[in-house]
Amino acid sequence: MQAQREILSVSDINSYIKNLLQRDGKMSSVLVRGEISNFTRHSSGHLYFSLKDKTGSIKCVMFRSNAQRLQFQPAHGMEVLIAGYVSVYERDGIYQLYAEQMMQAGAGALHMAYEKLKARLLAEGLFDAERKRPLPFLPRKIGIVTSPTGAAIRDLLSIIRRRNPAVSVYVVPAIVQGREGIASICQSLDMLYQQDMDVIITGRGGGSLEELWCFNEEAVVRKIAESPVPIISAVGHETDVTLADFAADVRAATPSMAAELAVPVLRQLQQDLALRQRTLVQRYESCLRQKQLRLEHIAQHRIFQKPGLLLQDRQQLLDDRTERLQQYMEQQLQQKRQQLASSAEQLNALSPLHVLSRGYALCENDAGKLVRCASDVAAGDTITVILEQGRLTASVTGREEKTWK
Repeated sequence: MQAQREILSVSDINSYIKNLLQRDGKMSSVLVRGEISNFTRHSSGHLYFSLKDKTGSIKCVMFRSNAQRLQFQPAHGMEVLIAGYVSVYERDGIYQLYAEQMMQAGAGALHMAYEKLKARLLAEGLFDAERKRPLPFLPRKIGIVTSPTGAAIRDLLSIIRRRNPAVSVYVVPAIVQGREGIASICQSLDMLYQQDMDVIITGRGGGSLEELWCFNEEAVVRKIAESPVPIISAVGHETDVTLADFAADVRAATPSMAAELAVPVLRQLQQDLALRQRTLVQRYESCLRQKQLRLEHIAQHRIFQKPGLLLQDRQQLLDDRTERLQQYMEQQLQQKRQQLASSAEQLNALSPLHVLSRGYALCENDAGKLVRCASDVAAGDTITVILEQGRLTASVTGREEKTWK
């Protein structure tokens, strides 16, 4: 007869395994080297993180009493040496490394590779702000490269459909972790690059540094930078930053945020458009009313009531200016007449004829030249005497040279 098998509870199993580890001499005191990942400092002061190498990972905890003695600040990507023991956290049934001491062993290999590639691509100008393109205001076609089974694609599709059901979404599945993810992501992006997309989203949900690492690979980063249209990088959670984020036109902290950045809410746009339309109509009607009131005010002016008044005023003004012009012309004419009379008197006073009227005479020789002195003629010369009225021809019988002064 078969013996009855003992029925164990989950807690019994977790406790049994914990006792086995505690009795194991090797696991009760270990020295482990690895790279810190998913580091969190709890408000209690306890440190929670994972310790990783190329092929494995183990969860770790360092209680506040031990963490207070650290001489450095642990950080994501840092390579460390940890002294402690391995045991089981009974509530969750997971084994973890309880760190009692931690020593810095230099930056982790992945972190060093990240910084080295980042510096090189930065020097090439691959991350320059001048290369960044703005997202289209109202995209019609959105391409997505991500895992077809992860939570990221569900969030993306749900948010896009909720915000604008009219948007066409083209999903090209890809492996988004591990070495296979590099070629898969590049091939999927190439497929979208050949299509007429308005914007592209690539990324995945959160994970460890190793799980997100393919988005730090040079081939993937360069492929993202080659996008012919604006591209959004949405890798991991808000605190995760990959080189793909620097190469993309826009970085989204999460896939959900990428959907919100790419697609405006159609209902909100419609409401905004309706509001702007109402505002435009109200302003147009207000402007029209003002113009109508102004037109009515102008139409009531006496000029428009009696247009002849405008002509009468202009006629009176013309008569007034004509009269003033005539007066001015008469004044100018009188002034010129006076000036002419004065000039005539002056000219007459200087005229030799005026001198002749007073009994004087002019003498000319045979050559018709004026005789000014007695020496200009000789006895026997014939001279002409010019009087006020008429001329005399005389013969010189004698002369006397004398100055009349």
